[in-house]
Amino acid sequence: MSLADNGTGTDNGTATATGTDNGTGDGSDSGTRPSCAPTRGRPRSEAVERAITEGVMKLLEDGVPLAELSIERIARTAGVGKATIYRRWPGKEELFVDVVREAEPQDPELPGTSLRDDLVAMMEQLRQRGLMTRSSALLHNVFAQMKSSPKVWAAYHATVVDPRRRKQVDILRRAQENGELRTDIDAELMNDMLVGPMLLRTVMRADADLPEGLSELLVDTVLVALRPVRTEI
Repeated sequence: MSLADNGTGTDNGTATATGTDNGTGDGSDSGTRPSCAPTRGRPRSEAVERAITEGVMKLLEDGVPLAELSIERIARTAGVGKATIYRRWPGKEELFVDVVREAEPQDPELPGTSLRDDLVAMMEQLRQRGLMTRSSALLHNVFAQMKSSPKVWAAYHATVVDPRRRKQVDILRRAQENGELRTDIDAELMNDMLVGPMLLRTVMRADADLPEGLSELLVDTVLVALRPVRTEI
């Protein structure tokens, strides 16, 4: 069953794609982008959104470069109208970032049992992401293309990387306020000390091991330096 828009502002799951690719291969749309804002309160169709993101993944798997992924081409592949995509994403950069985020491991549910357990959960997400990127030729290629597109890379940082970093820094600052961590070291620097070694292994050293237990070892080692010094009286 094809998925698409009925032109009235709601998805009925039956309409087909509108427009055709301009055939130039430059990633631009031959049509005019809709200027209307999304209808407030319109129910979102998970089936339609899934069809769109799967359409993007299919094009990437077929070897279509990011620069040639036009909204029109995506709409035709997904079996929806361009307006359906624009009601959900302002442009292909934001859509692309959402597709990549879906392919990555989900952000962890923090145990909340201790500072150590929360930090281990966050480091483990980074380790799993590194393993997934290495094992997936598609993801590896996607990240390489993202880095060559400043607009996409900036969107990825704004919607994925920065929120994760703020969450990590907030946890460290609360731990400082609770007396669990030293206060003479900036929380941002503390976060770099924790995340840096894992990013080095997952991003810059493709040959480095990412064994089970690495997250625990990293957190335990760094926490030794970050815990307040207890003075015996």
